Amino acid sequence: MLHRLRNFSYIQIIALGFLATILIGTGLLCLPISSRSGMVTPFIDSLFTATSATCVTGLFVVDTWSHWSYFGQVVILLLIQIGGLGLMTVISMVFIFMRKRIGLHERRLLMQSAGTIRLSGVVRLVKQILILTLLVEGIGMLLLAIRFCPSMGLGMGLWYACFHSISAFCNAGLDLMGQFGQASFTAYSGDLLVNFTLMSLIVIGGIGFFAWNDILRKKAHFRQYELHTKIVLCTTGILILSGTVAFFLTEQNASMSHIPAEKRWLTALFQSISPRTAGFNTVDQAQLSDAGSLLTTILMLIGGSPGSTAGGMKTTTFAVLAVSMLSSIRNSSTSGLFKRQFSQDTIQQASAVGCIYISLSVLSTWAICALDTMPLKEIFFEVTSALGTVGLSMGVTAELSHPSQLILILLMYIGRIGGLSVGLALADKQMRVAVQRPTEKILIG
Repeated sequence: MLHRLRNFSYIQIIALGFLATILIGTGLLCLPISSRSGMVTPFIDSLFTATSATCVTGLFVVDTWSHWSYFGQVVILLLIQIGGLGLMTVISMVFIFMRKRIGLHERRLLMQSAGTIRLSGVVRLVKQILILTLLVEGIGMLLLAIRFCPSMGLGMGLWYACFHSISAFCNAGLDLMGQFGQASFTAYSGDLLVNFTLMSLIVIGGIGFFAWNDILRKKAHFRQYELHTKIVLCTTGILILSGTVAFFLTEQNASMSHIPAEKRWLTALFQSISPRTAGFNTVDQAQLSDAGSLLTTILMLIGGSPGSTAGGMKTTTFAVLAVSMLSSIRNSSTSGLFKRQFSQDTIQQASAVGCIYISLSVLSTWAICALDTMPLKEIFFEVTSALGTVGLSMGVTAELSHPSQLILILLMYIGRIGGLSVGLALADKQMRVAVQRPTEKILIG
């Protein structure tokens, strides 16, 4: 079996691994023990939930608390953890614990799965990922338990703290607040402890394992960071700050009008961080103004950073596209940041990823509009949320027809693997003779 897998590319193996995890999770969620009613859950509902959990999205067609038993919730939590860390990372952790040797082939798989650009030190990076993940999720659990245990009791409070800490760190967005009739964390919109704990978990999980490693090695010496880390940190900071200001200005008389004025900045900050790509919310997404809804979809498309628990087309892709656009406007032949120049391959890949995500979102929105008679705004929001593996919803996912839900399932899968990676996984491996064609100019714009 392992010998046959070597005939596949590394991207194909990772894609197949995620698919296998989704199918196993679907089978477990279909079992009567997974539902509170003790009945078999329909296949499409189980498949949607398993895909949403494994692809750390957060969209759902049945409420996580009221439909799934504790066994089902544990299955969902395990899928979230596997999906967030990456299947190959989890398998390698098992190999490390069993003291099994990790060969060159497995190290290359790890390099792809963990989102690092160097083969050397990849096993050490996996160990650091495990330690930092357990540490951050553990601290997040303890902080949330401070708020949950007094009101929910010790047992339930710890379970809620554990579930939401892992869900936030893995940028999954699935929650158990349906027990209290709440839409995500809307009841905690002014709670500083809950908000800052969740926001910190989301940001730490979303900056990427390679950036973690760089920061841990070089501490606070920003000038010594790799170009990748610098772009990730700066782009993340700019998006969070600009998004916060924009949401505060557009939503103070719309979705945040019922929130006290002194707490609106906190709500705006949470709304700026969550769409990239956590899926928790402290305001009703259906109540967003048109400007707020459009801004949310833009942030969902951008997503987190490469090699992280987040989805989307990634912060580095957005930064390369933005800088390349400015360079073209200035008629400059090169583009780069921090006194470093982007390679032409990097610019081409960023352009391809951007085109893939925009094309998929538009085509999928058109297809669902043709299948279901629902407003364009709501459908585009759900499509973007699925493709960006965000999980924010205007509440129409469960009302969609099964063909439309299958489209969302496919988008969640593509969003987690990566649009370009899926294209490369499907591409054939035939050798082609390089032919240099004549160059001819065309008019652009």
